[in-house]
Amino acid sequence: MSYEMWEGQAVVLAAAGAAGRRAAAWVRSLPAPPLPAPVGDWLAGELPAAIETAMSGLDPEECDHMSPDGRVVEVTGGVDAATISTLAAVPVVLPEAGWLAPDQQARLLAVASAVTGVVRLIAQDPGTAILHGLLTRLCAVLDHAAHPDGVAVL
Repeated sequence: MSYEMWEGQAVVLAAAGAAGRRAAAWVRSLPAPPLPAPVGDWLAGELPAAIETAMSGLDPEECDHMSPDGRVVEVTGGVDAATISTLAAVPVVLPEAGWLAPDQQARLLAVASAVTGVVRLIAQDPGTAILHGLLTRLCAVLDHAAHPDGVAVL
């Protein structure tokens, strides 16, 4: 499959990586549990690392396509399965984070959902995502969810 970069692709992907770093920093800033707990360690380490990895690893060349024999080849937009699995675990793990306020839990869900959406968008239709601002809009959602004070740190 041949591939040519879309206009503005490098800038949009760099902005996505920056949004991922900001979201990961917010997740790391969440309060720790009152007593040590595995989910607390996961929220402080594995989840923000997955957010950064996903948002900085987006690869439009790794998009869904047809194989020469006509089969659909589904890929992950440049993000590995372990990272996707970590993001998908947020709704399952979150109930164990009872020390977090409901607003913090809702924002965590929104962050995980936005990052997962970005990955699928790049995997399924990178050209539209980049050229028509869909990736930029999802990054704005990610910034909003990760910055309850309304101020994104650049």
